[in-house]
Amino acid sequence: MRTTLISLGTVILFLIHLSAAVAGDFDWVRNFNDMAKSDPAEFEARLASRFQTGDTQIKAVMSEVPKASDAYIVFRLGEISKQPMDRVMAEYKFCKRKGWGAMAKRLRINPGSKEFQALKNGQDLLDRD
Repeated sequence: MRTTLISLGTVILFLIHLSAAVAGDFDWVRNFNDMAKSDPAEFEARLASRFQTGDTQIKAVMSEVPKASDAYIVFRLGEISKQPMDRVMAEYKFCKRKGWGAMAKRLRINPGSKEFQALKNGQDLLDRD
């Protein structure tokens, strides 16, 4: 019984540590989402301009993801991987519980690559003038 409790405690501590590590990967998303919520129309216009795509594509992606940062990351992974958005969205739906690294791998992006690491460390949409 005692061994079982110790094992359970170890697993719980591991999971807590793992979830904290995953949450820390994209530290910029909280502020990004807050800024996007303050002016959704401006955010969508910036996405369209940044990724050279139309309103229809922006609205389609925005309707499939829960947060503005997810939309940005989806578009950025599409740009990095040079994959069409329908493929990127299919991978998003398949991998959304597995994390961005898993999605990047399925899109043939090395999670250790310079581009992916830059994405983890920040975005280039709301900082632009």
